Amino acid sequence: MASSSGPKPLSTPEAFVLGGLAACCAVTVSNPAEVAKTRLQLQGELVKDNSKRVYKNTLDVLVKTTRNEGIRGVQRGLAPAYVYQILVNGARLGFYEPFRQTTNSFIGLSPTEQNTATSVLAGATSGAVGAALGNPLFLIKSRMQAYSPSLPVGTQRQYRNSFHALSSVVREEGLRGLLRGTNAAVLRTAMGSSVQVPSYMWTKRQLVNRGILPAESFWTYLISSSVSGLFVLAIMQPTDTVLTRMYNQPTKTLPNGKIVGSLYRNPIDALWKIAKIEGVLGWYKGTAAHFLRITPHTSVISFSFPRIP
Repeated sequence: MASSSGPKPLSTPEAFVLGGLAACCAVTVSNPAEVAKTRLQLQGELVKDNSKRVYKNTLDVLVKTTRNEGIRGVQRGLAPAYVYQILVNGARLGFYEPFRQTTNSFIGLSPTEQNTATSVLAGATSGAVGAALGNPLFLIKSRMQAYSPSLPVGTQRQYRNSFHALSSVVREEGLRGLLRGTNAAVLRTAMGSSVQVPSYMWTKRQLVNRGILPAESFWTYLISSSVSGLFVLAIMQPTDTVLTRMYNQPTKTLPNGKIVGSLYRNPIDALWKIAKIEGVLGWYKGTAAHFLRITPHTSVISFSFPRIP
């Protein structure tokens, strides 16, 4: 007789691979929104009067970029984005359950119990691991997406491809250059991951347990992903803007030979300077594009968590 307990949970390697592959599908769709987000976040950097804007909104970025740079323009940074998503989402989905179950056991709860605090902690920890692993890829992806030969915003760096980008960073900034912004990346991804998986699972559970929608419904996945995307956007947007700025900022060499960013010392310094000069709303530049980018990536959770535990 078949077991009524549902399908066997995915192993950590299975969840890692499945999460990474699903994320690659999502990034193909969402990368144009990521390009728009990056350019909107860099527009008017540390400028009090931002009346002379290159781009009006997300749609304006996509239209102007397509017209001036073609499809290649709206898909800049796609190759490193694939590798980054495999690392980040693979780690996020692959390590989430082991971290959650281990934390549950450590504090005396059942490994299968869905506890909000341990779920948030597991999401934040797995996201931080992925962010640290993928930082060099996110760095070059952001710089490649910022580059525009026709309507530039922010510091411009022209890389031929991912390999040229990585070698250029090492040559110009040393190996430590590949770690630039890691602290902001870990903070950003930990904050987003702390609510992404738990909010998705909670929303899906409510829809099913209250009899609103069946577990395998397309609408269940869509609504759960959208709600989760809103949670992620609310908590992650300021640090996402900071990360883009820290990755793309110009650098300078100190008397001791150390190469550092010339605009921001760390994430807190960046948050303060942006708020002081551009206002708090400066943290939220590119929010609409960020939501369009987040939702497809939240949907990949449905590939790795097809049924509620």
